[in-house]
Amino acid sequence: MFVYIFQLHSNSDKGDGSVKYILTGEGAGTIFIIDDTTGDIHSTKSLDREQKTHYVLHAQAIDRRTNKPLEPESEFIIKVQDINDNAPKFTDGPYIVTVPEMSEMGTSVLQVTATDADDPTYGNSARVVYSILQGQPYFSVDPKTGVIRTALHNMDREAREHYSVVVQAKDMAGQVGGLSGSTTVNITLTDVNDNPPRFPQKHYQLYVPESAQVGSAVGKIKANDADAGSNADMKYTIINGDGSGMFSISTDKETREGIISLKKPLNYEKKKSYTLNIEGANTHLDFRFSHLGPFKDVTMLKIIVGDVDEPPLFSMPSYVMEVYENAKIGTVVGTVAAQDPDSTNSLVRYFIDHNTEEDRYFIIDANTGTIKTAKIFDREETPWYNITVAASEIDNLGLLSHVPVDIRILDVNDNPPELAREYDVVVCENAKPGQVIQTVSATDKDNSANGPRFHYSLDEGLSLNPNFTLRNNEETPREVFAAGPHCQGAKRRGEEPLQNAELVDKTFGTSTTVFLCKKLTPFLN
Repeated sequence: MFVYIFQLHSNSDKGDGSVKYILTGEGAGTIFIIDDTTGDIHSTKSLDREQKTHYVLHAQAIDRRTNKPLEPESEFIIKVQDINDNAPKFTDGPYIVTVPEMSEMGTSVLQVTATDADDPTYGNSARVVYSILQGQPYFSVDPKTGVIRTALHNMDREAREHYSVVVQAKDMAGQVGGLSGSTTVNITLTDVNDNPPRFPQKHYQLYVPESAQVGSAVGKIKANDADAGSNADMKYTIINGDGSGMFSISTDKETREGIISLKKPLNYEKKKSYTLNIEGANTHLDFRFSHLGPFKDVTMLKIIVGDVDEPPLFSMPSYVMEVYENAKIGTVVGTVAAQDPDSTNSLVRYFIDHNTEEDRYFIIDANTGTIKTAKIFDREETPWYNITVAASEIDNLGLLSHVPVDIRILDVNDNPPELAREYDVVVCENAKPGQVIQTVSATDKDNSANGPRFHYSLDEGLSLNPNFTLRNNEETPREVFAAGPHCQGAKRRGEEPLQNAELVDKTFGTSTTVFLCKKLTPFLN
């Protein structure tokens, strides 16, 4: 469909068809055509001002017969007149933005901008007005600038966090018939610390067995906070209670729970319950919302100590007992005592833990804990024995406790003294009276109470003993002296002695022999 634009006319044209019109330039022959007889110019298709605003063309009238110009070439411009054929378009979108909760009404959130490709200088085709299609009454938009603002006071994230706002841009100044475009703005309310922490209950109860290990976590507690992120960070504190010395509390930063741990051992028989008053408080405060506080809460925790069947408890951590050596089998050494620490106070049975051979040298009364000998002991062989006694409840034999028992074997005088060594003493017949011929000493396997000082004597039953005397040198050893003339008839040097004398410990008959020899007269050559 051709659209008439205008007509070219030459003053030389008499209407007889002798004048021919020629059109050249932008779009000539394609977009624009000319009737070479009448000079009428038509467009062959619709024009789009947003693609090309004007065209420059040249026209000339020539003689149809001679093709000679009748007039100089003329230039003219065809301007494309705008119509409202372009809807406004938003430069970006959809949009994702945030705004703090509890913001004042009118707080700026975002500015959106739409453009219109129509001619802004011609009519209202490109004059855009903004409005909200979805998102009221929470948000508003400035119709001229496109600035989106909060439209309500104190919008609460905990009540609603996400909003989807649809903004429209309409040309023709928003009038009926104008074209429009829209975009979506997704708005999220960010958190502020406007919610104080609160324990769900004012009273809690926790069961902890008395066997719980010191330092172990025995329970958890948590105060709820509707806020998010650091605004919900919590610190827990034990502010008072009779259990404050027994328990501690720390904060798990990830779960925001209060972790209750045991500080000291529990004993059901001594105390069956404890009370803690626990405070949970925010660590990051926003003083703009202090009027909504206080930003802490307190709850009471009652801890019930659970009774655990414990092994018997010995009255002492270790025992030392004594028994004399050579005591008869079955002699009482001593008694151990243990009792059930639990409230049931069960009967206790005893037995010796036979881990070594030594443990078999003693027996124990299973009911009384009395230890007796199972053999005769020699202190000089083994002075100490170490055994282990175990105790269990009569109705729970697998629950054991152990105690070391050290048994000392006491000495009795059951070993005779012995000369320190064998003495072979030789004295010549002309030894002077009072001459020291030997110093002797003795030892005793018994201890000092049953050993020195020793008594020494000469055996009176031997005929030569009157020829010798003993003298105490103020210590244990004794000195043997020649007392007077000695016997004759000794053999020559190297021969066996004819006579001898003995030094005797009368108590046990230990003796030494003194050999007599005759002095030899040298031979003269």
